[in-house]
Amino acid sequence: MELEEKYQQLKNDLIPFSTVMNKASETLLDEGISKYPIFIVSQLDIELGIPLVQRNPSNSKWSLNLSTLEELATKKIIQMERVDHFRSVFKDPDFFFCLFTLSDLGAQFIFLPRD
Repeated sequence: MELEEKYQQLKNDLIPFSTVMNKASETLLDEGISKYPIFIVSQLDIELGIPLVQRNPSNSKWSLNLSTLEELATKKIIQMERVDHFRSVFKDPDFFFCLFTLSDLGAQFIFLPRD
């Protein structure tokens, strides 16, 4: 499967969770917890962030956790010297979801437009 097809598949897989993602992101922003919400989307069970959706073969191959730039920097997933650069490329969370995906695509950040 080509990279663009994998991206589209991920986008389609997350459609059922868009409501919970919108609500979680808005809560994090409205309560001033962070300006940088990051959704961890993984095909593995991980101990990072707040679990929102557990991976279940009957409804989703993805688990979905909510984290922040601050947590990922504290846990050294994002190096401290890269935090300012990350902030500069971070897209407006009112219009985009920031995803940290752990899959056959590898570990990468993706900005997905909010619908």
